[in-house]
Amino acid sequence: MASLFPALTDGPPDRPALRFGERSLTYGELAAAAGAAAAGLGPARRVAVWAAPTMETAVAVTAALLAGGTVVPLNPRSGGKELGHILSDSAPELVLAAAGAELPPPLDTVPRLDVDPARRDPGGLPGDRARDEDPALIVYTSGTTGPPKGAVLPRRAVSATLDALADAWQWTGDDVLVHGLPLFHVHGLVLGVLGPLRRGGSVRHLGRFTTEGVTRELSGGATMLFGVPTMYHRIAEALPAEPELAGALAGARLLVSGSAALPVHDHERIAAATGRRVIERYGMTETLMLCSSRWTPPDPRPRARADGEARPGTVGVPLPGVELRLVEEDGSPVASYDGETVGEIQVRGPNLFTEYLNRPDATAAAFTADGWFRTGDMAVRDADGSVRIVGRKATDLIKSGGYKIGAGEIENALLEHPGVREAAVTGEPDADLGERIVAWVVPADPQAPPTLDELADHVARRLAPHKRPRVVRPLDALPRNDMGKIMKRALTHD
Repeated sequence: MASLFPALTDGPPDRPALRFGERSLTYGELAAAAGAAAAGLGPARRVAVWAAPTMETAVAVTAALLAGGTVVPLNPRSGGKELGHILSDSAPELVLAAAGAELPPPLDTVPRLDVDPARRDPGGLPGDRARDEDPALIVYTSGTTGPPKGAVLPRRAVSATLDALADAWQWTGDDVLVHGLPLFHVHGLVLGVLGPLRRGGSVRHLGRFTTEGVTRELSGGATMLFGVPTMYHRIAEALPAEPELAGALAGARLLVSGSAALPVHDHERIAAATGRRVIERYGMTETLMLCSSRWTPPDPRPRARADGEARPGTVGVPLPGVELRLVEEDGSPVASYDGETVGEIQVRGPNLFTEYLNRPDATAAAFTADGWFRTGDMAVRDADGSVRIVGRKATDLIKSGGYKIGAGEIENALLEHPGVREAAVTGEPDADLGERIVAWVVPADPQAPPTLDELADHVARRLAPHKRPRVVRPLDALPRNDMGKIMKRALTHD
C-alpha cells in the first residue's frame, strides 16, 4: 500500500515537521530519527508506547508504523489495575519510552526500548511492508461499563479518516497545527500528530494547554487549532481580558473542537470576539471521524449557508466515504430528517475498526447483521443532512412524559443562563413521568445559585415546557475525564 507518510520520503527534507517546546525536527531529521527507532524494534510487531506529550512519543509512533508494526498507546495517568489489564490483553513485545522516563511496575516485565529523537539512522527508513487491513493502532476505550476494550484500527481507517478530513477542511502541507491534547487517544495522536505528517505539514505541541501558548503559536505562523470544549471554554472566558488572544484566533484559518459537544454559548462568544466559527467534528475510538462541518473561507458578503458549513450545535455532515443513518429503538430507520426526531446513529465505511481485541462477543454485538456499527449515540438530522448529537443512548437519552429528550440541548440552554458556569443533565426514575430531568449545575456565584424555578422557566422558554428540569443539584465542579468529557455515571444522588 501507499505509505501513511509520503512526505517523509518524497517531501523537502528541511520542511518543519514536529515541535515540542524548544525541540523541533524537520522531515529529514524525523525520517532519520524514526529510522533509528525502527531499527531497534527488531522482529517486534506489536509495541506499547508510553504516550506522554513529548517528541519521543511522536517519533516512536511514527517509527513503529513505518516498520509495519501495531502501536498500543498507553495513558501515563492510567492506574495500575487498568494498565495491567491493557498489557495482559494486548501483550506488547516492547514498550517504547523516552530515556529517563519512569515507568510503573506493571511494565517491569515488558522489554523496553528508549527512543532518542537525536539518534540518526544513516540506513534510512524501513520499507513499508504493511497492507491496508493490517492493524495500525489498538486504542483502549474508557471502559465505563467494564474493563477497557481494545479497538483495533487498521491502516486503511487511519488513512481514510485523515484524507476525508483533508477534503472537508482543505487541509494541506501549508498548514501548521497547534494543540495541547494528550497523545494516548485518537484526537491528539491520530488527528493531531499523524494528520499533519500525512499532509506534509507541521505540528506544534504546547505540552500543556494555556491561552498564552495558543496566542504565541497562532501569532507565530500556526494556521489551525485543535481542542476540546474545556479548552475552548477557557478561551471564551479569557477573551475579554486578552485582546492578543482574540487577534490570534481571528488570524487562524481553522479552529476545530471535538471529543465532546461544544456548548453553543461558548461557540457564540468566540465567534463574536474573533469573527471565526469553531468547526465541530464527530467521531469515536472505534470509527475515527464520521462527520464534520466543512471549512469555508471567510466571506463578509451576505450569502446562503452552504451545506455542512459550521453551525452552532451541529457536527456537520457525514465525511466522504461514511454512510450514516438514524434508527428507532426497534432498528427501523427514522422516517424523516426533520431536526426533531431522535434516533441512534449507525455507520458504515472504511474508517471503522475491525474488532475489539480478544472480544468476539463484544465485536459481534457492536454490529448489525448487515454491517452497520451501533454507535450508541443519539442524534437528530436536519433536512440538509446536518447531524446534531443529543447524547449517549445509555446516559443522555431521557424518556419523560412520553417524549424522547436529549440531554445535550438542555445543557446548552442552561449554559445560556448567566447564573450557570457549568451544567450536566441526567434522568432519574419518576413514578408519573417515567423519568424526570435533573440539572447538575456549577453556579457562577456559589453564594447565590439560580433556583429551580428560574432554570425551569429559562429552559421552557428556549426549548419546550416538557424539557424543563424538575430537579436542580448544585455542585462545586463536574467530574471529567482526561479528555474533558463529563463522567455522568459519577453523578449520583444518594
